[in-house]
Amino acid sequence: MRRSGRNAPRLKPAAGVLGAWVLIAPAAAAGQAGGAAGFERGLELYENHCALCHQSSGEGNPPTFPALNGNDRLADSVGIVRNIYRGAGTMPPFPDLGVEDISALANYVRDAWENDFPEVTADDVAAALEGLDDAGGTVSVWDGVFTEVQANRGQAAYTGACAICHGRRLNGAPDDPDMRSTPPLARAAFLREWDGRSLAALFEYTRATMPEDNPNSLTDPEYVDVIAYMLSVGGMPAGPDALPTDPQRLSRIAIGPQP
Repeated sequence: MRRSGRNAPRLKPAAGVLGAWVLIAPAAAAGQAGGAAGFERGLELYENHCALCHQSSGEGNPPTFPALNGNDRLADSVGIVRNIYRGAGTMPPFPDLGVEDISALANYVRDAWENDFPEVTADDVAAALEGLDDAGGTVSVWDGVFTEVQANRGQAAYTGACAICHGRRLNGAPDDPDMRSTPPLARAAFLREWDGRSLAALFEYTRATMPEDNPNSLTDPEYVDVIAYMLSVGGMPAGPDALPTDPQRLSRIAIGPQP
């Protein structure tokens, strides 16, 4: 990652030279939206919300998660802003981000690595989002967002598709000692890894990458059933309504520690 700001030189990777950096004049950095603070905020948002799929390097994991470094589609500032807000393809929506944060995130991906696209201001973001529906407020995974019946279905699906790698206790310890360990899917370790993200991000990531040897092989209802089971094992309470498969609605359910 390079750094930038009004009073600091800007570092950018030299094209075609791995690990080499070239110095850009301080005047060039002065044009960056928000200066160093804006860039750092964009980096923080990117690492929290995007790096899991697109990698900190911006190289992604094509074709499931496209590279952002050198991606000419980032020239469409309106498209980027709307994709951040309401999602696209395997990308979950982030409707809780305000215009300043969307601006910082859009500017980061458009100006990090080898990218060099113009600034997107908060006013540009507000104009791009004008007329889009507001889906309402956010709830927590602790607010009873799944049903017991759904979690029971999820246990059956998990046992058949997930337990061999992630373990019957969802702790990442596979049943076969010769297999490598995997990320835990419940309890404190899971909450630390996914804290601040939404169930939409978890749903889209799981659907696109799991099971590892056959991604997207379950139905959407089966994937959300498995997520309901994961939440249940983590001690989160059931409620009257089942988890939906709609990413827009899932984006309103935040993952985090018990309030």
